[in-house]
Amino acid sequence: MRKFLQKLEKRGLLLKYREPASTKFEIASILRRNEGKPVLFQNVKGFSMPVVGNLYSSRELLAMAFGVRREKLGDLVLQAIEHPREPQVQKMKGYKELDPDLSKLPILRHYRCEGGPYLTASIVVASHKRLGMNASYHRMMVLDKQRVAVRIAPRHLERFIQEGTKEVAICVGAPPSVALAAAISVELSKSELAMANTLSKTPLLKIEEHLVPPSEIIMLAEVTEERHPEGPFLDLMGLLDEVRMERVFRIKKIFTKPNPIYQAILPGGNEHAILMGFPREVAIYREVSKVCRCLEARLTPGGRYWLHCLIKIKKENPDDGVKALEAAFRAHPSLKHAWVVDEDIDIEKPEEVEWAMATRFQAKKNIIIREEPGSSLDPSASENGVTSKVGFDLTIPLERREKFLKARV
Repeated sequence: MRKFLQKLEKRGLLLKYREPASTKFEIASILRRNEGKPVLFQNVKGFSMPVVGNLYSSRELLAMAFGVRREKLGDLVLQAIEHPREPQVQKMKGYKELDPDLSKLPILRHYRCEGGPYLTASIVVASHKRLGMNASYHRMMVLDKQRVAVRIAPRHLERFIQEGTKEVAICVGAPPSVALAAAISVELSKSELAMANTLSKTPLLKIEEHLVPPSEIIMLAEVTEERHPEGPFLDLMGLLDEVRMERVFRIKKIFTKPNPIYQAILPGGNEHAILMGFPREVAIYREVSKVCRCLEARLTPGGRYWLHCLIKIKKENPDDGVKALEAAFRAHPSLKHAWVVDEDIDIEKPEEVEWAMATRFQAKKNIIIREEPGSSLDPSASENGVTSKVGFDLTIPLERREKFLKARV
């Protein structure tokens, strides 16, 4: 992470906030006002540790972290998914052990509506003899100096715990490769840390019985049998997520790099949306490419990079548009609305997509509607999570193509 900060500073892209700033609402407010711009808070009230946020709050920043052009970032992620490389293991050097006291860390209180201070850039690394390794983001509401209530959806980490994992590592301020890989959803047999190593060479450190990526802060935590209400929490859509009874982790040990930097991800902010959404874009592109010639796939800011998708294809068969839509819904079950367009439409320009809808779309024959489980983030869905999903085929009928093309100027 520090190498990326150095790169940002060298290019004049790192905002340094030198005035005293409070972890209670103030830092979150400044991050919100500077969406898309990384901010380093050098003077945090009551703490010697600085705070950084908005690190990956645009696609351009995410691409810059890996030294690639924005349009090549998807190819890099695809390579990591399809060809993960197991990382080397190194001895842990230079880390300092602190008292296992969360009050010593500048953990932010983001909004008045939230249930308490939250760790948000917290990546849980779990190991299991049979299942392998898993790295994934989990928000953590601070209960006291040693306990956190952890939001765990019924996916891989929950499986690890059910299969006997009793202790995990929590990493804050992980390398960019791990920050992105931990947001990718893949089958259980694939290690996110091996994918991170493909994105950018990322060794693992051995700390007691755990293998972890080199991070600013590394905590070892016991998975307890205790449950505690977690929330409210401002989620991806900018709405309050429901309060649930979640597992409690007890922090046993805390290790830090010399002069550590605490990383925060603003709930409901652009960084939250991009880290969650961009890997789903890649999954949609990958699945659509199996059924037709997919040129681009973009989750949109209005759908918070989660519920809405634009897909560009080169249409070669009459039903390519419909097949592309069906593949997109398969790849991303949370998707609610999707539009597919021809190669002459710039999907970065909403007015061009709207023009295609105005001139190339007939609802009675170019629309698909399905009722099925959708995103838990959609408050308009039914109580059991079922939602209406709609796909709009805005592609040109092949037999009358010339009639629909734009005149050349």
